[in-house]
Amino acid sequence: MLHELVIYARREGLKVQPGFEPETIRWLLVFSPEAKFLGVQDLAGEERKSKGREFAVCPAAPSNWLLAGGRANFLVESLQTVVCYCKSEDDLPKASVKHAFFVDLLDQASSSVPELAPVAAALNDPAVLETIRTRLVENKAKPTHKATLAIIQPDGTLSIFVQRDDWHGWWLQFFHGLDTRGEDPGPRPAKGGPSMMRCFLSGELVHAQRTHNKIKGLADVGGQPTGDVLAGFDKDAFASFGLKQGANAAMSQQSAKVYSTALNHLIRHRSHRLAGTKIAYWYSGHVPEQLDALADVLGGIDLPEADETSEDTSPSVAREKAQAMSRARAALDAIRTGKRPDLAAYRYYALTLSANAGRVVVRDWMEGSFEELVTAVNAWFDDLAIVHRQGQHVVANHKFAAVLAAPLRDLKDASAPLTACLWRSAVKRQPIPHEVMAQTLARVRIDLIQGDSPRHARLGLLKAFCNRNERTPNMKTSLDEFETHPAYLCGRIMAILGQIQYRALGDVGAGVIQRYYAAASATPALVLGRLIRTAQIAHLPKIESPGLRQWFQNQLTEVWSKLSQPPPSALTLEEQTLFAMGYYHQSAHRSEAKDAEAAPEEAAGQQSNS
Repeated sequence: MLHELVIYARREGLKVQPGFEPETIRWLLVFSPEAKFLGVQDLAGEERKSKGREFAVCPAAPSNWLLAGGRANFLVESLQTVVCYCKSEDDLPKASVKHAFFVDLLDQASSSVPELAPVAAALNDPAVLETIRTRLVENKAKPTHKATLAIIQPDGTLSIFVQRDDWHGWWLQFFHGLDTRGEDPGPRPAKGGPSMMRCFLSGELVHAQRTHNKIKGLADVGGQPTGDVLAGFDKDAFASFGLKQGANAAMSQQSAKVYSTALNHLIRHRSHRLAGTKIAYWYSGHVPEQLDALADVLGGIDLPEADETSEDTSPSVAREKAQAMSRARAALDAIRTGKRPDLAAYRYYALTLSANAGRVVVRDWMEGSFEELVTAVNAWFDDLAIVHRQGQHVVANHKFAAVLAAPLRDLKDASAPLTACLWRSAVKRQPIPHEVMAQTLARVRIDLIQGDSPRHARLGLLKAFCNRNERTPNMKTSLDEFETHPAYLCGRIMAILGQIQYRALGDVGAGVIQRYYAAASATPALVLGRLIRTAQIAHLPKIESPGLRQWFQNQLTEVWSKLSQPPPSALTLEEQTLFAMGYYHQSAHRSEAKDAEAAPEEAAGQQSNS
């Protein structure tokens, strides 16, 4: 995994020199060449969710050096440090000390960048600071927002210092000089190991770094705002062979910087937050957005609104439209037709991350050929595709978040292990675990007992379980008239009984489904016979339309006749899944024809006339 991160950093041309890191900055403080404050600029623009503008090369002092107290970074800092913009008076003393350090760094750097001297002088002026703070209050800025500095050049152009490189030489000298002044420089040769060790990444003999660079961007999945470590050995239980700290995973300062920079870049630009995890993925070559198969899984297939004026609304047509718009389908076609033969040689890499107690948790790592990936993604959507509850089209655009919420009461209840498990099922074409099936089945049962329509993603996940489980028959998208598994047929019978009661009595609140579905799905032999007798005696006679009454009787007789033996006395969880599929397929099939009620009456009338 680390070697692939190094390759990614090189391919993306990331700046991996120690002392520099990308940074997202929200506010720009603009001055004139004479150090007159001109205003503040919100780099987020008009985007509501934007955190600001990212600058690829920013000065980055070692985090543990900054945490020593009273210190600040160069050029880029929080508003609380830059202008003493504090949330409360209690924060002012500490902010003032860091502000003085920040201004002192500007003064020192003015030896290489003279334009910083007047800006430093302005930031030392209490009146200027008060003016800036007033502007920040008007713009509803927060003390924790990052800020940097800029000046208006004589020709009227805006010069942002952090975008320039004339300060790089001074900063590198300062950065590397931290150790010579007896201050903690962050990464340095590790203690408790040989003087020279083989670098875990490069294979060269190096001084192993004591600590590695922190991974940022995981604060919303259990991490710390200041960052988390991927390789940390601060406790004896984590160490081996008497080695201490970074000597347990020997890397040079450059190697540690490369992998951490690549991982930070992926988290910022190519990761998706889902239920306590962040999923990052990339490819070994350039894959255009319209062929990005994993974007289908995470975001679902974007389908246009249904055309109600279309004459053909059959499930097969809707499914073909969904497949036509699938990125994975397009990528597979591009490979097999020779339009993009280069894609066949590409590989994919997928990483599932979270954090805990300051440590990065790698929950899963997957890699493989791009062709295998698009095949697996197509299979994922095929297995999840399920007929709409009204029977008029197929629901094939399941977002991963909807599938993740299927076994649960609500998406917020999803755990990181569940996310990693289903993500692997989608990417590697693996079976749906029995535990996930059991949870999903329980949610479907609860939905039906409460009189709610089960979510399509829940039925789709049950269908995927059947299709990926060797001990259950494959389930079709809609009703399978040729499926003779007893559990599936019992589910169909239960759906017909519910429809008969509804046609006879209307909405009675707790009907036959709400009262008996749970028992029928577990022990059909004890329930179905009694329910059929009730339907024949109490429900069918109350259906006013003779044709409709006969049609229901024929349906019930036809499905019952397919049972080669009496209904099973008990069903396993796998068989209960088939029961649920039979129930849902039959319910959706009853709704498929727009004239479902009129057709039987017309047929009966024709028979009487003949």
